[in-house]
Amino acid sequence: MVQINASIVLYHNDKIQLLKAIESFLNTSLHVKLYLIDNSSDDNLKELKNIDERIEYIFNNANVGYGAGHNIAMQQSIKDCVSYHIVLNPDIYFQKGVLEGLYEYMQENKEVGHVMPKVVYPNGELQKLCKLLPTPLDLFARRFIPLKSVIQKINYRYELEFFNYEEIAEIPFLSGCFMFFRTDILKQNCLFDDDFFMYLEDADLTRRIARLSKTIYYPKVTITHEYQRGAHKSKKLLWIFIKSVFIYFKKYGWAIDKEREIMNEKTLKVLGYYKK
Repeated sequence: MVQINASIVLYHNDKIQLLKAIESFLNTSLHVKLYLIDNSSDDNLKELKNIDERIEYIFNNANVGYGAGHNIAMQQSIKDCVSYHIVLNPDIYFQKGVLEGLYEYMQENKEVGHVMPKVVYPNGELQKLCKLLPTPLDLFARRFIPLKSVIQKINYRYELEFFNYEEIAEIPFLSGCFMFFRTDILKQNCLFDDDFFMYLEDADLTRRIARLSKTIYYPKVTITHEYQRGAHKSKKLLWIFIKSVFIYFKKYGWAIDKEREIMNEKTLKVLGYYKK
């Protein structure tokens, strides 16, 4: 019986890069299945399904968005009663043993609904992807205020830079590049919100899961992420980012967000921010 399903949303991706992600996931002794959800305008990536019988290819013939694409596979995991579902970016790769380590952790910690491993750049440098729930200042200042001193001050708190990233910790906002979910939690109205075409869908979903279970950063295993920061290079992606920011704060509140205040304060206290 399949223990873990995973999904990768495609959009005219580089095949060589994709192969690294696909082979990383399939290189396991666990029983797995991989959904390739293709949002491209053509099905040129269809041939990837021939790599392995554990791959299912779904062609949407439209760019329905990142979260909406993953929802197709996540709904199938729920329907098939698969224990876990992983959301993968197409630009990640990792060694054999990563899936096994995360699977064992989730099996032993039933109170955890979502876990993210340590993430590094290809050169081995740490990616600081554990965050607080964002405020408008966190998002707009980091993107539009060019003063390095201001950005450093914001990031020290928002990206939990005071935290050494070597400890297991409960975090309210975990990156969407690798999201390992307990499917029983997804059943409780915890799929991606389709209103987010791309960006902040991970903040929204981690936040909703955190209401029901623990959302954990687990640094005992490591993956590599070839992070591109598309919104800093493309005006189109920047506009999509800004639109997602407005959707997020319309949903949760701009200046007043009691849940954000409570969850962030709890995280800061537990991680020792006020002792620094």
